Amino acid sequence: MTIRRRTVDSGGVPLAVYEQGDPADPTVVLVHGYPDTHTVWDDIAADLAGDHHVVRYDVRGAGRSGAPAGRDGYRLPLLGADLIAVADAVSPDAPVHVVAHDWGSIQSWEAVTEPGAHHRIASYTSLSGPSLDHIGHWIRHRTRRPTPRHLRQLAVQGVHSWYITAFHLPYLAPAVWRLLLARAWPLVLRRLEDVPPRPGHPQPTLARDAVRGIDLYRANFRPVLRRPRERRTEVPVQLVTLRRDRYVSPFLSEGLEQWVPNLTRRTLDAGHWSALLEKGATVAHLVREHVARVAAGRTQGPPERGRLVVVTGGGSGIGRATALAFAAQGDRVVVCDLDLAAAERAAAACAEAAPGAAAYRVDVSDGAAVDAFARQVADTHGVPDVVVNNAGIGHAGSFLQTTEKEWQRVLDVNLWGVIHGCRAFGALMVERGEGGHIVNLASAAAYLPATSLAAYATSKAGVLMLSDCLRAELVPHRIGVSAVCPGIVDTGITRTTTFSGLDPEAQAARQARAAKAYARRGFPPEKVAAEIVRAVRTRRAFVPVTVEAKAAHLLGRISPRLLRRLARVDVG
Repeated sequence: MTIRRRTVDSGGVPLAVYEQGDPADPTVVLVHGYPDTHTVWDDIAADLAGDHHVVRYDVRGAGRSGAPAGRDGYRLPLLGADLIAVADAVSPDAPVHVVAHDWGSIQSWEAVTEPGAHHRIASYTSLSGPSLDHIGHWIRHRTRRPTPRHLRQLAVQGVHSWYITAFHLPYLAPAVWRLLLARAWPLVLRRLEDVPPRPGHPQPTLARDAVRGIDLYRANFRPVLRRPRERRTEVPVQLVTLRRDRYVSPFLSEGLEQWVPNLTRRTLDAGHWSALLEKGATVAHLVREHVARVAAGRTQGPPERGRLVVVTGGGSGIGRATALAFAAQGDRVVVCDLDLAAAERAAAACAEAAPGAAAYRVDVSDGAAVDAFARQVADTHGVPDVVVNNAGIGHAGSFLQTTEKEWQRVLDVNLWGVIHGCRAFGALMVERGEGGHIVNLASAAAYLPATSLAAYATSKAGVLMLSDCLRAELVPHRIGVSAVCPGIVDTGITRTTTFSGLDPEAQAARQARAAKAYARRGFPPEKVAAEIVRAVRTRRAFVPVTVEAKAAHLLGRISPRLLRRLARVDVG
């Protein structure tokens, strides 16, 4: 896409401005931080330009923009005026949506909190750059009420802000940037942020930009901390907190609602620079969502009530009970099942408690179908916060009785269905970068061997080990994984369980006997659903449900030999 360049004058300082997309679309202005230039937004700008008029500019002293004559030229009021000058030039007839990072965010707060700012700024998304006045009040509150928690917060943020003190040392900081840090910056990004170098990043003017930008710190910190101003705004603000930010602690935004009544909080599992350079698609999604929300007149809060929960096999049994349990908490639920009518009935019941429920027909044994389902959910409803891989089938028969076709069917649904769900939705959760939780339905049969359950027990043991492996892999992404292992539960699975080596008449008789036995046990699926909801809340890794499931697990730890002896008993 063509990038158009123009120059905007702001108080005698020429600002290099770059535009992409159709000017008739909503205008989004991206403001970079220190020591970057507009190029740090490349990925996000390219993503947003498909349906937005995207504007970036090199802030004063950086890139191809001019630099003020002295340190006072970097004061916050002038930086805020730069943003308004650019907005007036690129969108004179409509307010703009501002997205800013680091020092770009700090100076954008200056413009956003000016009286009447909502007439020129339609919305604001802030990453890793608080208002210095808000921070001034935050510090004053904690020094006047020196509780252990407040003192700890001050100490932690003081350690994180070591560089501010260093930038106030005469001669040292400029010399370090010129002689060492500019050359080593790609290594710093790789080691601390896991951001590999690529053409154009960092920019060729880094050393000069970094040295000039030191005056941002020297011109603005001490006056604000001495006497912070009352800075409120009517602009709808989206605050994106970065979990792995080494410089801006999450607790710095505590109490921000005092100054920003229309505040939406989002969290991204990313570092200070990796949020822009490695998670660009996720940031673009958050921006697009916030702009659309404001355009629709919703100026506060998440786009919908509650989390988004996907339940496979949600048309009946444990799946249906689980969908209803999440809906009862106010969560939006997406139900899929091979039986579309059953899925629609479950979704309708969920919608009575939490609007927005939806139903789909999906064969979880079909990997391509699950991938398409995951994409459809993401496009229509968003990336889910919780995925419950519940779909499964029952089968009984000894190893030698079970045919290859029966093995294939059981593994395709019970194991591969879980694999497909974990892969399709897990990838979306990782890309989004906001964490989440995956629940995989295994069974007590996963660790309780039985001669009559060779294929079924094997499939569920695979689910249990898959969950352990996946949990370890997804820890860095803050995505939890729980394996839930019910025992004998009164569900409809007994009426559809197949038995090896039996004709249809004998099959029906065995199914009836099994359903009667499970009904006599009297353990309802709602109790399993309650354990699933609790596992998500507590992020519990392994959840045996029912007395027999817990007893079998305990016996396996105390005396595996005795457990293997019990496997010889024919319970069929």
